[in-house]
Amino acid sequence: MKIGFLVNPIAGMGGSVGLKGTDGLVEEALKLGASPIACHRARQCMDVLNVDICPTIITCGGDMGENALTMHKHSYRVVYPSKERTTAEDTRSACRIFMDEGIDLLLFCGGDGTARDIFSVVGKEVPILGIPAGVKMHSAVFAISPRCAARIVERFCAGRTELRDAEIMDTDEEAYRHNELRIKVFGYARTPYVPALIQQGKSLFQSASEDRAKEEIARFACEFMSPDELYIMGAGTTIYKIAELLHLGAEKTLLGVDAVKNGKLVGKDLNEADLLKLIANEDKVKIMVSPIGAQGFIFGRGNQQISAKVIQRVGIENIIVVATPQKLSDTPFLLVDTGSEELDKKLSGYISVVCGYRLAQRKEVRRG
Repeated sequence: MKIGFLVNPIAGMGGSVGLKGTDGLVEEALKLGASPIACHRARQCMDVLNVDICPTIITCGGDMGENALTMHKHSYRVVYPSKERTTAEDTRSACRIFMDEGIDLLLFCGGDGTARDIFSVVGKEVPILGIPAGVKMHSAVFAISPRCAARIVERFCAGRTELRDAEIMDTDEEAYRHNELRIKVFGYARTPYVPALIQQGKSLFQSASEDRAKEEIARFACEFMSPDELYIMGAGTTIYKIAELLHLGAEKTLLGVDAVKNGKLVGKDLNEADLLKLIANEDKVKIMVSPIGAQGFIFGRGNQQISAKVIQRVGIENIIVVATPQKLSDTPFLLVDTGSEELDKKLSGYISVVCGYRLAQRKEVRRG
Protein backbone atom coordinates (compact mmCIF):
# COMPACT_ATOMS: atom_id res chain seq x y z
CA MET A 1 0.00 0.00 0.00
CA LYS A 2 1.22 3.48 -0.89
CA ILE A 3 0.08 6.84 0.44
CA GLY A 4 0.52 9.96 -1.67
CA PHE A 5 1.16 12.97 0.58
CA LEU A 6 0.88 16.55 -0.68
CA VAL A 7 0.88 19.94 1.06
CA ASN A 8 -0.30 23.20 -0.49
CA PRO A 9 2.18 25.59 1.21
CA ILE A 10 0.05 28.71 0.72
CA ALA A 11 -3.26 27.22 1.91
CA GLY A 12 -4.91 29.12 4.74
CA MET A 13 -2.60 32.12 4.67
CA GLY A 14 -5.48 34.51 3.98
CA GLY A 15 -7.51 33.42 7.02
CA SER A 16 -6.01 35.28 9.96
CA VAL A 17 -5.51 38.44 7.87
CA GLY A 18 -9.15 38.50 6.79
CA LEU A 19 -8.75 37.82 3.07
CA LYS A 20 -11.35 34.99 3.09
CA GLY A 21 -9.07 32.90 0.88
CA THR A 22 -5.60 32.95 -0.65
CA ASP A 23 -6.32 32.36 -4.34
CA GLY A 24 -4.29 34.95 -6.24
CA LEU A 25 -3.57 36.94 -3.08
CA VAL A 26 -0.39 35.42 -1.65
CA GLU A 27 1.61 38.65 -1.95
CA GLU A 28 -1.16 40.66 -0.30
CA ALA A 29 -1.44 38.11 2.51
CA LEU A 30 2.31 38.33 3.14
CA LYS A 31 2.17 42.13 3.20
CA LEU A 32 -0.56 41.94 5.82
CA GLY A 33 1.66 39.75 7.98
CA ALA A 34 0.30 36.31 7.16
CA SER A 35 2.39 33.27 8.02
CA PRO A 36 2.27 29.87 6.28
CA ILE A 37 0.25 27.38 8.32
CA ALA A 38 -0.17 24.35 6.04
CA CYS A 39 3.19 22.74 6.78
CA HIS A 40 2.55 23.12 10.53
CA ARG A 41 -0.88 21.53 10.19
CA ALA A 42 0.62 18.68 8.13
CA ARG A 43 3.25 18.10 10.84
CA GLN A 44 0.50 17.93 13.45
CA CYS A 45 -0.95 15.00 11.52
CA MET A 46 2.41 13.28 11.11
CA ASP A 47 3.21 13.79 14.80
CA VAL A 48 0.51 11.31 15.77
CA LEU A 49 0.42 9.01 12.72
CA ASN A 50 1.50 5.53 13.79
CA VAL A 51 4.76 4.74 11.97
CA ASP A 52 4.22 0.99 12.33
CA ILE A 53 0.85 1.09 10.58
CA CYS A 54 1.61 3.67 7.91
CA PRO A 55 3.15 2.31 4.70
CA THR A 56 5.62 3.99 2.38
CA ILE A 57 4.73 7.59 1.64
CA ILE A 58 5.13 9.10 -1.82
CA THR A 59 5.57 12.86 -1.51
CA CYS A 60 6.92 16.13 -2.91
CA GLY A 61 10.03 18.04 -1.95
CA GLY A 62 10.30 20.97 0.47
CA ASP A 63 7.13 22.57 1.83
CA MET A 64 4.97 20.51 -0.54
CA GLY A 65 5.47 17.48 1.71
CA GLU A 66 9.01 16.52 2.68
CA ASN A 67 9.43 19.24 5.33
CA ALA A 68 6.49 17.86 7.25
CA LEU A 69 8.09 14.40 7.31
CA THR A 70 11.76 15.02 8.11
CA MET A 71 11.22 15.11 11.87
CA HIS A 72 9.56 11.69 11.89
CA LYS A 73 10.54 8.09 11.23
CA HIS A 74 8.12 7.60 8.37
CA SER A 75 9.52 5.92 5.28
CA TYR A 76 9.02 8.28 2.35
CA ARG A 77 10.19 8.93 -1.19
CA VAL A 78 10.21 12.30 -2.99
CA VAL A 79 8.91 12.08 -6.56
CA TYR A 80 8.21 15.77 -7.32
CA PRO A 81 10.47 18.76 -6.58
CA SER A 82 9.04 21.80 -4.81
CA LYS A 83 9.47 25.37 -5.99
CA GLU A 84 9.94 28.48 -3.87
CA ARG A 85 6.42 29.62 -4.83
CA THR A 86 4.03 26.84 -5.83
CA THR A 87 0.88 27.04 -7.95
CA ALA A 88 -2.20 24.94 -8.63
CA GLU A 89 -0.37 23.42 -11.58
CA ASP A 90 2.29 22.05 -9.20
CA THR A 91 -0.48 20.33 -7.24
CA ARG A 92 -1.95 18.82 -10.41
CA SER A 93 1.46 17.75 -11.76
CA ALA A 94 2.37 16.05 -8.49
CA CYS A 95 -0.95 14.21 -8.50
CA ARG A 96 -0.28 12.86 -11.99
CA ILE A 97 3.02 11.42 -10.79
CA PHE A 98 1.34 9.97 -7.70
CA MET A 99 -1.15 8.22 -9.97
CA ASP A 100 1.69 6.76 -12.04
CA GLU A 101 3.21 5.48 -8.78
CA GLY A 102 0.03 3.52 -8.06
CA ILE A 103 -0.97 5.15 -4.77
CA ASP A 104 -3.88 3.74 -2.76
CA LEU A 105 -4.79 6.97 -0.93
CA LEU A 106 -3.97 10.63 -1.51
CA LEU A 107 -3.57 12.53 1.77
CA PHE A 108 -3.34 16.28 1.25
CA CYS A 109 -3.11 19.39 3.39
CA GLY A 110 -4.96 22.46 2.13
CA GLY A 111 -8.46 23.83 1.57
CA ASP A 112 -11.30 23.57 -0.92
CA GLY A 113 -9.18 24.93 -3.77
CA THR A 114 -6.55 22.24 -3.20
CA ALA A 115 -9.24 19.55 -3.07
CA ARG A 116 -10.66 20.83 -6.36
CA ASP A 117 -7.24 20.77 -8.07
CA ILE A 118 -6.54 17.23 -6.82
CA PHE A 119 -9.97 15.96 -7.86
CA SER A 120 -9.48 17.39 -11.36
CA VAL A 121 -6.65 14.87 -11.79
CA VAL A 122 -7.57 11.81 -9.72
CA GLY A 123 -11.37 11.85 -10.04
CA LYS A 124 -12.75 8.74 -8.40
CA GLU A 125 -9.79 6.54 -9.26
CA VAL A 126 -8.09 7.06 -5.90
CA PRO A 127 -9.69 8.01 -2.56
CA ILE A 128 -8.57 11.35 -1.12
CA LEU A 129 -8.49 12.73 2.42
CA GLY A 130 -7.81 16.31 3.49
CA ILE A 131 -5.90 17.65 6.48
CA PRO A 132 -7.77 20.95 7.04
CA ALA A 133 -5.58 24.01 6.49
CA GLY A 134 -7.57 26.31 4.22
CA VAL A 135 -9.71 29.33 5.01
CA LYS A 136 -13.03 27.88 3.85
CA MET A 137 -13.39 24.13 3.92
CA HIS A 138 -16.91 23.27 2.80
CA SER A 139 -16.02 19.97 1.10
CA ALA A 140 -16.80 16.65 2.78
CA VAL A 141 -13.33 15.16 2.15
CA PHE A 142 -11.70 16.85 5.16
CA ALA A 143 -10.96 15.30 8.53
CA ILE A 144 -12.17 17.36 11.49
CA SER A 145 -8.55 18.11 12.45
CA PRO A 146 -4.97 17.02 11.63
CA ARG A 147 -5.10 14.53 14.51
CA CYS A 148 -8.32 13.02 13.18
CA ALA A 149 -6.76 12.74 9.70
CA ALA A 150 -4.00 10.55 11.19
CA ARG A 151 -6.58 8.27 12.83
CA ILE A 152 -8.47 7.89 9.53
CA VAL A 153 -5.27 7.03 7.62
CA GLU A 154 -4.44 4.36 10.22
CA ARG A 155 -7.88 2.80 9.90
CA PHE A 156 -7.69 2.93 6.11
CA CYS A 157 -4.31 1.13 6.12
CA ALA A 158 -5.73 -1.50 8.47
CA GLY A 159 -8.73 -2.03 6.15
CA ARG A 160 -11.17 -0.69 8.74
CA THR A 161 -12.87 2.10 6.79
CA GLU A 162 -15.59 2.30 4.21
CA LEU A 163 -15.30 4.53 1.16
CA ARG A 164 -18.09 6.98 0.34
CA ASP A 165 -18.82 9.63 -2.25
CA ALA A 166 -18.06 13.05 -0.80
CA GLU A 167 -18.79 16.48 -2.27
CA ILE A 168 -15.93 18.61 -3.53
CA MET A 169 -17.35 22.07 -2.94
CA ASP A 170 -15.74 25.36 -3.77
CA THR A 171 -16.54 28.99 -3.12
CA ASP A 172 -16.19 31.86 -5.53
CA GLU A 173 -13.53 33.73 -3.54
CA GLU A 174 -14.01 37.01 -5.40
CA ALA A 175 -17.74 37.01 -4.58
CA TYR A 176 -16.93 35.88 -1.03
CA ARG A 177 -14.71 38.92 -0.52
CA HIS A 178 -17.66 41.08 -1.60
CA ASN A 179 -19.98 39.60 1.03
CA GLU A 180 -21.69 37.09 -1.27
CA LEU A 181 -21.59 33.36 -0.63
CA ARG A 182 -21.58 31.33 -3.86
CA ILE A 183 -20.87 27.66 -3.30
CA LYS A 184 -21.07 25.03 -6.00
CA VAL A 185 -20.44 21.30 -6.09
CA PHE A 186 -17.39 20.66 -8.24
CA GLY A 187 -17.74 16.87 -8.16
CA TYR A 188 -17.87 13.79 -5.96
CA ALA A 189 -14.65 12.16 -4.77
CA ARG A 190 -14.12 8.90 -2.93
CA THR A 191 -12.98 9.33 0.65
CA PRO A 192 -12.43 7.06 3.68
CA TYR A 193 -15.44 7.54 5.94
CA VAL A 194 -15.24 7.52 9.73
CA PRO A 195 -18.35 9.42 10.95
CA ALA A 196 -16.89 10.95 14.12
CA LEU A 197 -13.62 11.96 12.47
CA ILE A 198 -14.60 13.47 9.12
CA GLN A 199 -16.58 16.66 8.55
CA GLN A 200 -19.83 17.02 6.66
CA GLY A 201 -20.25 19.31 3.69
CA LYS A 202 -21.63 22.77 4.48
CA SER A 203 -25.42 23.10 4.43
CA LEU A 204 -27.47 26.26 3.97
CA PHE A 205 -30.64 26.48 6.04
CA GLN A 206 -33.34 28.71 4.63
CA SER A 207 -37.08 28.70 5.34
CA ALA A 208 -39.80 30.86 6.86
CA SER A 209 -39.38 29.14 10.24
CA GLU A 210 -35.63 29.75 10.07
CA ASP A 211 -36.22 33.43 9.45
CA ARG A 212 -38.55 33.62 12.47
CA ALA A 213 -36.02 31.85 14.66
CA LYS A 214 -33.27 34.25 13.62
CA GLU A 215 -35.58 37.17 14.38
CA GLU A 216 -36.26 35.82 17.89
CA ILE A 217 -32.57 35.23 18.56
CA ALA A 218 -31.80 38.74 17.36
CA ARG A 219 -34.49 40.32 19.59
CA PHE A 220 -33.08 38.50 22.62
CA ALA A 221 -29.50 39.48 21.71
CA CYS A 222 -30.48 43.14 21.51
CA GLU A 223 -31.77 42.81 25.10
CA PHE A 224 -28.76 41.10 26.64
CA MET A 225 -26.00 43.01 24.82
CA SER A 226 -24.56 45.55 27.29
CA PRO A 227 -23.79 49.02 25.93
CA ASP A 228 -20.42 49.22 27.70
CA GLU A 229 -19.10 45.96 26.24
CA LEU A 230 -17.30 45.35 22.94
CA TYR A 231 -18.77 42.52 20.87
CA ILE A 232 -16.69 40.69 18.27
CA MET A 233 -19.33 39.42 15.85
CA GLY A 234 -18.60 36.52 13.52
CA ALA A 235 -20.02 35.58 10.14
CA GLY A 236 -23.38 34.17 9.13
CA THR A 237 -27.00 35.13 8.61
CA THR A 238 -28.04 34.73 12.27
CA ILE A 239 -25.39 37.20 13.47
CA TYR A 240 -26.27 39.45 10.52
CA LYS A 241 -29.90 39.53 11.69
CA ILE A 242 -28.73 40.74 15.11
CA ALA A 243 -26.85 43.58 13.39
CA GLU A 244 -30.00 44.46 11.45
CA LEU A 245 -32.03 44.81 14.64
CA LEU A 246 -29.28 46.98 16.08
CA HIS A 247 -29.96 49.25 13.08
CA LEU A 248 -26.48 48.77 11.67
CA GLY A 249 -28.01 48.26 8.24
CA ALA A 250 -25.62 47.11 5.54
CA GLU A 251 -22.59 48.10 7.62
CA LYS A 252 -22.18 44.63 9.13
CA THR A 253 -20.42 42.20 6.80
CA LEU A 254 -22.24 38.93 6.18
CA LEU A 255 -19.10 36.83 5.82
CA GLY A 256 -16.52 38.81 7.77
CA VAL A 257 -15.74 39.57 11.42
CA ASP A 258 -16.85 42.93 12.82
CA ALA A 259 -16.92 44.71 16.19
CA VAL A 260 -19.85 46.48 17.84
CA LYS A 261 -20.03 48.71 20.92
CA ASN A 262 -22.86 50.90 22.19
CA GLY A 263 -24.97 49.81 19.23
CA LYS A 264 -22.45 51.13 16.74
CA LEU A 265 -20.02 49.41 14.39
CA VAL A 266 -16.50 50.21 15.61
CA GLY A 267 -14.63 47.79 13.34
CA LYS A 268 -15.54 46.22 9.99
CA ASP A 269 -14.16 43.12 8.25
CA LEU A 270 -11.37 42.84 10.84
CA ASN A 271 -8.35 40.55 10.72
CA GLU A 272 -6.48 39.00 13.64
CA ALA A 273 -4.12 41.97 14.08
CA ASP A 274 -7.07 44.40 14.01
CA LEU A 275 -8.89 42.42 16.68
CA LEU A 276 -5.87 42.15 18.97
CA LYS A 277 -5.30 45.89 18.68
CA LEU A 278 -8.97 46.66 19.32
CA ILE A 279 -9.36 44.50 22.43
CA ALA A 280 -6.11 45.70 23.96
CA ASN A 281 -7.87 48.86 25.17
CA GLU A 282 -11.14 47.23 26.24
CA ASP A 283 -12.05 45.92 29.69
CA LYS A 284 -15.16 44.00 28.66
CA VAL A 285 -15.18 41.97 25.44
CA LYS A 286 -17.38 39.16 24.20
CA ILE A 287 -17.21 36.98 21.08
CA MET A 288 -20.46 36.08 19.32
CA VAL A 289 -20.40 33.27 16.75
CA SER A 290 -22.76 30.87 15.00
CA PRO A 291 -21.85 27.32 13.89
CA ILE A 292 -21.46 26.42 10.22
CA GLY A 293 -24.55 24.52 9.06
CA ALA A 294 -24.25 20.70 9.34
CA GLN A 295 -20.49 20.90 9.99
CA GLY A 296 -20.92 22.42 13.44
CA PHE A 297 -17.66 24.36 13.58
CA ILE A 298 -17.76 27.47 15.76
CA PHE A 299 -14.03 28.20 15.42
CA GLY A 300 -11.51 27.15 12.78
CA ARG A 301 -13.59 27.33 9.60
CA GLY A 302 -14.14 30.63 7.82
CA ASN A 303 -13.43 32.75 10.90
CA GLN A 304 -9.70 32.24 11.48
CA GLN A 305 -9.46 35.98 12.22
CA ILE A 306 -10.87 35.02 15.64
CA SER A 307 -7.66 33.17 16.32
CA ALA A 308 -6.44 31.27 19.37
CA LYS A 309 -4.66 34.45 20.51
CA VAL A 310 -7.87 36.48 20.26
CA ILE A 311 -9.94 33.85 22.09
CA GLN A 312 -7.36 33.54 24.87
CA ARG A 313 -7.26 37.32 25.34
CA VAL A 314 -11.05 37.56 25.52
CA GLY A 315 -11.52 34.43 27.64
CA ILE A 316 -13.60 31.35 26.86
CA GLU A 317 -16.17 32.43 29.46
CA ASN A 318 -16.98 35.40 27.22
CA ILE A 319 -18.04 33.40 24.15
CA ILE A 320 -21.68 33.54 23.05
CA VAL A 321 -22.91 30.95 20.53
CA VAL A 322 -26.20 31.48 18.69
CA ALA A 323 -27.99 29.08 16.34
CA THR A 324 -31.51 28.29 15.18
CA PRO A 325 -33.26 25.16 16.49
CA GLN A 326 -33.19 23.57 13.02
CA LYS A 327 -29.46 24.06 12.70
CA LEU A 328 -28.90 22.58 16.15
CA SER A 329 -31.13 19.58 15.44
CA ASP A 330 -29.16 18.85 12.26
CA THR A 331 -25.81 19.29 14.02
CA PRO A 332 -25.04 16.43 16.45
CA PHE A 333 -22.32 18.39 18.25
CA LEU A 334 -20.27 21.55 17.84
CA LEU A 335 -16.61 21.52 16.85
CA VAL A 336 -13.50 23.63 17.41
CA ASP A 337 -10.21 23.52 15.52
CA THR A 338 -8.34 26.68 16.52
CA GLY A 339 -4.86 25.33 15.79
CA SER A 340 -4.08 25.27 19.52
CA GLU A 341 -4.63 21.83 21.02
CA GLU A 342 -4.54 23.27 24.54
CA LEU A 343 -7.25 25.83 23.75
CA ASP A 344 -9.39 23.26 21.94
CA LYS A 345 -9.36 21.11 25.09
CA LYS A 346 -10.49 24.08 27.20
CA LEU A 347 -13.30 24.87 24.75
CA SER A 348 -14.55 21.27 24.86
CA GLY A 349 -17.54 20.34 27.00
CA TYR A 350 -21.15 21.47 27.20
CA ILE A 351 -22.26 25.04 26.54
CA SER A 352 -25.56 26.90 26.32
CA VAL A 353 -26.47 27.96 22.78
CA VAL A 354 -28.97 30.80 22.33
CA CYS A 355 -31.65 29.40 20.02
CA GLY A 356 -34.65 31.71 20.43
CA TYR A 357 -36.12 34.54 22.46
CA ARG A 358 -34.89 33.85 26.02
CA LEU A 359 -34.29 30.24 24.98
CA ALA A 360 -31.11 28.17 24.98
CA GLN A 361 -30.07 24.56 24.38
CA ARG A 362 -27.21 22.65 25.94
CA LYS A 363 -24.84 21.41 23.25
CA GLU A 364 -21.60 19.48 23.39
CA VAL A 365 -18.43 21.04 21.98
CA ARG A 366 -15.75 18.64 20.79
CA ARG A 367 -12.21 19.27 19.65
CA GLY A 368 -11.00 17.77 16.42
